[in-house]
Amino acid sequence: MIIGNGGNHTMLNKNMKTDTICVHAGLKDNLEGAVVTPIYQTSTFKFQSADHGARLFKGEEDGYIYTRMRNPTVEAMEDAVAALEGGVKSIGCASGMAAVHLIIAATIKSGDHVICSESVYGPTLTILKDFFTHYNIDVTFVDSSNLEELKNAFKPNTKLVHIETPGNPTLVMSDIEEIAKLAHNNGAKLSVDNTFMSPIMQKPFELGADYIMHSMTKFLNGHADVVAGIVVLKDLEEYKKFRKVSNLVGGVIDPFNSFLVHRGLKTLALRVRKQAENAMKVAEFLEKHPKIEWVIFPGLKSHPQYELGIKQMTGFGSMITVELKGGLEAGKKLMDNITLFTLAVSLGGVESLIQHPASMTHASMGKEAREQAKITDGLVRIAVGIEDIDDMISALELALQHV
Repeated sequence: MIIGNGGNHTMLNKNMKTDTICVHAGLKDNLEGAVVTPIYQTSTFKFQSADHGARLFKGEEDGYIYTRMRNPTVEAMEDAVAALEGGVKSIGCASGMAAVHLIIAATIKSGDHVICSESVYGPTLTILKDFFTHYNIDVTFVDSSNLEELKNAFKPNTKLVHIETPGNPTLVMSDIEEIAKLAHNNGAKLSVDNTFMSPIMQKPFELGADYIMHSMTKFLNGHADVVAGIVVLKDLEEYKKFRKVSNLVGGVIDPFNSFLVHRGLKTLALRVRKQAENAMKVAEFLEKHPKIEWVIFPGLKSHPQYELGIKQMTGFGSMITVELKGGLEAGKKLMDNITLFTLAVSLGGVESLIQHPASMTHASMGKEAREQAKITDGLVRIAVGIEDIDDMISALELALQHV
């Protein structure tokens, strides 16, 4: 299997390792011989003749028409992400939420039923609960780590199961392989939000998933300067269906942001592994600290699904959730006094971040939904970056003295 078009560039095959794919995937030859894909910052493309334009619109000839539909810079990035996930093609989106919207819009119609993890990014839950239900779409939220609960949620009209694993922000893990079997046995598709793990540490297609999505704002770009999303497909006919919906809805990524994401992918493996290494040490430090009530991190043996993490992931990621003794007020003290860790939402960048989900990223869910998803008012989420680990531990230690 050849991944992407090589020309004089490195030809990638299925035996090549992830680090190589990160650097070379998506690259094609260009007339000027540029080593990286140029930014085709254009809205439209010139046709060679009237007949040429007609052939492009009919799909009789491959080429570019209009950037909302396809663009060489965007396509290079899309092909790189598809290669990393083991898919056939990808569709870049203007944000992670645009990717969520695309999956639902392309697979669900009025009268259908969707099952979704209760522990997901707050706006994902909100768009399903408060937006798509207006179109006669039935939605059930479940603890997707509980296979019996998920099994009981299926209905004759269930068409899609959407999970995020590890879940945001509780880091609860769902068994992708078993959930894929349940979905397929009930005539449904499985969509996996792989943002927290990235293709470096989790491969949902290998475990049976049908669709993969990412907020590329996070790890794939990695530098906190892009808002973008992507949907990865493993079936070419479904890709064509999704592409048509994407073209009509119009929530597409632009060439410049695609260029930045593609550049970020080249160091993805290095960044993600360094962040995971740092996170393990931060989690171990916090778990032993007397002012910490509990720590949840997939790499700690105290995590209730530690064995599942070993089974389906090749690393533990860099997201940590903690509850301080003293709850919300203690958490505020920590966040207001910490240095190095920036008080901001998002994750996956080279810098370490800290935030309070109940009042920030998951505030839109409402208190009842947060409690159902086990997002306590005192829960603090830490996104570990690539800074020196000694500096991180020192910053946390000093901030905890104020608690």
